[in-house]
Amino acid sequence: MSPRDRPRHATCTTLIVLRRFRGCCLVANLIQDPAFVRKRRLPRLGLVLGSGAARGWAHVGVVRALERAGVRPDIVCGTSVGALVGAAYASGEFDRFCTGTAGMRRGDVLSFADFGFGGGLLKGQRFMSFVGRGFEDRPIEELKIPFAAVATSVENGAEVWLRKGSTLNAVRASLAMPGLFTPVVTEDGILVDGALVNPVPVSLARAMGADVVIAVDLSYGIVGRSLVVKNAEAGEADEASWLRKSLGRFWPATDEPRLPALLDVIASSLDIMQVRITRSRMAGEPPDVIVAPRLAHIGLLDFDRAEEAIREGERAMTAALGGLSLLGIATAAG
Repeated sequence: MSPRDRPRHATCTTLIVLRRFRGCCLVANLIQDPAFVRKRRLPRLGLVLGSGAARGWAHVGVVRALERAGVRPDIVCGTSVGALVGAAYASGEFDRFCTGTAGMRRGDVLSFADFGFGGGLLKGQRFMSFVGRGFEDRPIEELKIPFAAVATSVENGAEVWLRKGSTLNAVRASLAMPGLFTPVVTEDGILVDGALVNPVPVSLARAMGADVVIAVDLSYGIVGRSLVVKNAEAGEADEASWLRKSLGRFWPATDEPRLPALLDVIASSLDIMQVRITRSRMAGEPPDVIVAPRLAHIGLLDFDRAEEAIREGERAMTAALGGLSLLGIATAAG
């Protein structure tokens, strides 16, 4: 057949194939037009970083694993320490943040003690000054990636979504652990830690437009791990063991069973609360991918164990990358 005799429709970029199957016509359009391909909307990826105090350094490892896989979230939100790491990432100064804070030593933790006794043991000003060295404070609306944090109103128990105003103020409110840090007074009311109402805010990411949600849950296996281990050989496991070592002569060794220390009771109570609320919220608002680092051996106040938590966060996120590929999120690993 000469070129002149070829059907004119054969030169079209869209090929329509008609097939008959059991009396029905099935129409399949094979789209070859590059302009059409460019218009197809990729799913918006939301990264949700949960609460967990010192265990939150694992979020740094999660972000690093995503970057290594070539995955960039379109939306970032978090609660408590998740809000802190999420804000640093959304600001575009993540490397600076990691350099300035992830290498935190025990002496740095002790230097944050600016006792207030007005609504909380610590004012939190020294801690936020330390954090402020990691990224520049700017309005949330001006961050490079859409970001939001969760806090709790102590006046009415409402869940508060912080999506505008000072980034550092939002982070400070989201991580105001009751009893430890003083509450934060804002135009939204008197705010404390968002973990009281939504430790892993999947609902917030959905509300911000995320089609696919990665949720990082730091509560795996933590219930009961903060209590004092009565066996002296296992003393490393309790929340205040490092403090007891520093003040050993005031804590005489004994084989007699004793009640848990104050810090252990507080830490264990917070762990129970976090696990129960997280399970309840995620049952009704399930994410598409759950990343659950194994961090039960790290206490709420073990901020000096950052590198250990970061490695576990990287491992857990890397193991979950296959799930992203199945959801239409391209990864370098896939």
